[in-house]
Amino acid sequence: MLKLEKRILKPNIDIKISGSKSISNRLLILEHLFSHFKIHNLSNSQDTQLLQKALESENELIDIHHAGTAMRFLTSFFAIQENKTTILTGSERMKQRPIKDLVSALQSLGAEIEYLENDGFPPLKIVGKKIAKNSVSINAKVSSQFITSLMLIGAKLENGIRINLEGEITSRPYLEMTREILKELGIDCEISEQLITVKNLSNKGNFISNEHFTVESDWSSASYFYSLAAIGRKPIMLQKFLSDSIQGDSELQTIFWKYFGINTISESGEHKISLLPNHNFEKSSEINLNLNDSPDIAQTICVTATALQIPFHLKGLATLKVKETDRLEALKSELFKIGCVTEISDDEIKSIKFFTPDENILIKTYNDHRMAMSFAPFALVKEINIENPEIVEKSYPNFWEDFETISEI
Repeated sequence: MLKLEKRILKPNIDIKISGSKSISNRLLILEHLFSHFKIHNLSNSQDTQLLQKALESENELIDIHHAGTAMRFLTSFFAIQENKTTILTGSERMKQRPIKDLVSALQSLGAEIEYLENDGFPPLKIVGKKIAKNSVSINAKVSSQFITSLMLIGAKLENGIRINLEGEITSRPYLEMTREILKELGIDCEISEQLITVKNLSNKGNFISNEHFTVESDWSSASYFYSLAAIGRKPIMLQKFLSDSIQGDSELQTIFWKYFGINTISESGEHKISLLPNHNFEKSSEINLNLNDSPDIAQTICVTATALQIPFHLKGLATLKVKETDRLEALKSELFKIGCVTEISDDEIKSIKFFTPDENILIKTYNDHRMAMSFAPFALVKEINIENPEIVEKSYPNFWEDFETISEI
């Protein structure tokens, strides 16, 4: 347990956040498929380290623990490693996270995958083989990572891939991110309304056009500093960020300006952004957002709104129920501890009323890194305790050090 005494924000502190986990994990898969480029500023997250270790392993049994992205990306990766058998497993929570839509899509292409315990869930036995089919349909609402997993192997398939997207598309910016990465490496990829095409690279001699790829810093991790700036009302500087980022969570810039009065000033030459509070900021009557494109910042927004007692109604959160924990249930429970009564449905959370919380607040993290980090800024309001603080290693190992750097008792 970590005790966070009531703190204040230090002004004008400069924080450097490591590379985006989302971009890093995509590039690692592509690097092992094509082996023609170097990655710089790779994420130092546990998830990325686990993926890297799995890709370099010669073992038949691969355990990716809590790393959901690794599970999804590796399922497709190992499915096309000819004559290689892989047992892909993870933590007990990972064994409860559905993967059937992805597995069924791969099986329809001809992949050889079977469930070793429960139908539709890891662990998986994957026998790699050559895949010649190139057309597949998949439910687009469940997880954008399922679709990205297929996109990443597309250029390696004999006939490329055509992915037909069925239903509403969740987290579309993550698919756009994957497309931009593929294009930057010289791989032909197009996304229309409900169709994604990735062409085989053989006509280019498997040529990757970039020898180097520098990963920009992680916008999801930046969200906690936006929260600190919004609650503490002091400037914060963050490196290495691009104002025209390919990351969907860069939507933070618009959201935190509109609802919390935090202006983002970009210094493009230095790849630095400054978070500047507007001191004439007037609270909104309600924050009303559809976060279908960026659900990972929902927890941060809820905690920030609670700290400032701004009513909120967030929609488009269906994927939160199948993350590291059921994040909607977890939010409802932990927000109550810091003074907010909420209502939730399968894809929404809404504040009902605010009240003065009790002393001795203990925030449960449910083995979810984002629960720990999103609630930490509330220490600017009141002393809190964070259960299992080391869980931040999953995406941001240096978070508590940076939190200490930027705040003081």
